[in-house]
Amino acid sequence: MFGYVTPLKDELKIREYKEFKSYYCGLCFHIKKHFGNLPRMILNYDMTFLALLLDSLNPLETLPTSKVCMTNPIKKKPVLLDNQALFYAAAMNVALVYFKLLDDELDDHSLKSKTLATFLKPYKNKFPASMNEIYTLIEENLNTLNKLEESKNFSSIDEIAEPFSLIVAHIFKDYPFEIVEDFPHTREHLFQFGYCLGKWIYIIDALDDLKKDMEKNKFNPLDFLYNKEHLSFEDFFPKIKERVSFTLLNCGYSVKEHLKGLPLQRNEAILYNIISLGMMEQYTKVTHYCNCKNKKQRRKD
Repeated sequence: MFGYVTPLKDELKIREYKEFKSYYCGLCFHIKKHFGNLPRMILNYDMTFLALLLDSLNPLETLPTSKVCMTNPIKKKPVLLDNQALFYAAAMNVALVYFKLLDDELDDHSLKSKTLATFLKPYKNKFPASMNEIYTLIEENLNTLNKLEESKNFSSIDEIAEPFSLIVAHIFKDYPFEIVEDFPHTREHLFQFGYCLGKWIYIIDALDDLKKDMEKNKFNPLDFLYNKEHLSFEDFFPKIKERVSFTLLNCGYSVKEHLKGLPLQRNEAILYNIISLGMMEQYTKVTHYCNCKNKKQRRKD
């Protein structure tokens, strides 16, 4: 469920894109520092967005440092180091991928997921103790989600999306460091922001995977809930497009409204680019289905 919360690069100013990359590269450096080199392979844009937003609420600003890295060992580039939001995002990145691999192994009996989870298991011991509560919450809600998908004991998209929505909501709300205007109403905005974003991610991922899941006869919540006539993908997709689009657009609108309620100190233009333009670009690509070979190719078009 990763890779959907990204900026629309063409609409970012050069300075803004460099700032975004300083967070992305900073996340990579923080994963290396606190977890090691292997987990750097699971770096993703969604956790960069997490760090970007939470750091915008940090009372103190971290200035970038010029660094080289293994992907570009000659030219230095700006990187954020020793940053609380990036440290937290690095921990969440590793935790989410690890628990999701365990979930995939259980759900699909995937040898690939089992192997990757085995490689990542030693890094679980490096999870900060201060974040044990959020790790437990992630694991419990992924287990709940897996049970719902396995039992099919749900009757709405809201119900099946709830566990993942709660995971993202708590990841934002339970950030363990001080933020500006650190009052209950600010934390509540973070919760609602994360909840709506998590629901959007879950549904758009289900829609993006729909054709592949139907071809492989795998569980997909949209197919299970709405395809009572057992239609082919080509016949089914147009019938649900408007219904699912309505839910996705409502989630996107709610995410933007809750962002307005946060006392942002920096990164505002980049954040609104991601929420208003980047997410809409992903929505357009997924809902305007094309016959590309895979979704990675669709995202590059």
